[in-house]
Amino acid sequence: MHNNKRTLAIDYGERRVGLALSDELGIIASGIGTVNNDPLLLSRLLTLLAERGVARIVIGLPLTLKGADGDIARVVRAFAEQLRGAANLPVQLIDERFTSSLAQQAIRDMGVGKKKRRDKGKIDEIAAVILLQGFLDSEHNTAG
Repeated sequence: MHNNKRTLAIDYGERRVGLALSDELGIIASGIGTVNNDPLLLSRLLTLLAERGVARIVIGLPLTLKGADGDIARVVRAFAEQLRGAANLPVQLIDERFTSSLAQQAIRDMGVGKKKRRDKGKIDEIAAVILLQGFLDSEHNTAG
């Protein structure tokens, strides 16, 4: 299923939103930074969707360790519905329970110094990359 349209991944946070974008073939996820979670978030995302030719969106759903919705998961679900309606694109929620810890480990593995490892924005961006790459990989594995 190669429709040459990109997938945007969102790591939703209360202060910042980490973003990652697939290539047009839906094979490789790349970080594209973070945006502030403020009243302009939705309009910024809609602009990004149009500029980058995004066809669908995946959003990390921060479930509890037991797999249940907590307060933040409910906020993310509401945001996903708002974005789905405004963008008129498919929005899929994906379990993201371990993406932030995987992002921190990836940054350590890259040999990034302690000061830069504390950059929460970089962690949010890499968490979005991990989320998206996992989604793309599972999609390609199930497609054959």
